[in-house]
Amino acid sequence: MSETKTVPKQSSIEDIMLRYSARGMTVLREYMKKDFCKEAADRILALERGTVLLTTGFYVNGHAETDGPPGAFILAKALQKLGFSPIMITDDYCRNLFESEKIPVEYVPVNSDSRIYRELLTRYQPVCLISVERCGKTAEKDYINMRGISIASKTAPIDTMFDLARSRGILTVGIGDGGNEIGMGNLKDVIARKLQFTPCAVQVDELIIATTSNWGAYGLAAWMEMLEGEKLLPGISKLEAYLKKIVQKGCVDGVVQKPQVSVDGFSFQVEKEILTDLMKLSEKRLASSPSPISA
Repeated sequence: MSETKTVPKQSSIEDIMLRYSARGMTVLREYMKKDFCKEAADRILALERGTVLLTTGFYVNGHAETDGPPGAFILAKALQKLGFSPIMITDDYCRNLFESEKIPVEYVPVNSDSRIYRELLTRYQPVCLISVERCGKTAEKDYINMRGISIASKTAPIDTMFDLARSRGILTVGIGDGGNEIGMGNLKDVIARKLQFTPCAVQVDELIIATTSNWGAYGLAAWMEMLEGEKLLPGISKLEAYLKKIVQKGCVDGVVQKPQVSVDGFSFQVEKEILTDLMKLSEKRLASSPSPISA
């Protein structure tokens, strides 16, 4: 086992993921482990190379928002390179966003119940579940957006699968940026107290927070890249092409609620900045490490 190397405090993966934060994620960071994203990457990489079920797709005005699918896409491709078999579990609002990228997809009805999720877990026997910007139920069993409006009638209860997986000892990872996403139940009391928002109550084994959930997914891929010593992050052009494609298929920016190539109000230039800085940091660490970085 090689010696653990640390990233300078001012330029960690987690720092980059939380850049420009304005919705309280830096407040939540105080209640999390310092290298929370690295810890999630460590646990994923320690798993047997089996099936990983991913979910994404946050309902906004009849479509999925642009935050979530790009991050899930990048994570799925990274997992494929690492020998895992990723499968996307989502609903019709994400239809045809992943098939062209050779990522298998299972679509579930909005009115699905626990029987469907039990069957999926039994059929695929996953080693891990990962959620990227997927709404989870509150303690009152409602699904609400950041405006406090219920979207329960438009949201398949995929979070049920995470509860079932945890009860079976399957690793669960949640990536969120606001408080209503799967996994934010880990900090539900802090969110309710500090952010004055009704949080998702669904818990996960490893929570990752970021300014946008896409950036959290990119950060997770970056950590796996550095830990494994294998190139996993895509080029900027690949990300831009994918984002343009999903906008053409109807995805909308969740903040401005329009079909445009932006994420949570951030232009693609900012998306490019974050991914570029993550790639630079990864390349720097890989160049300075004779062997993959171990925990």
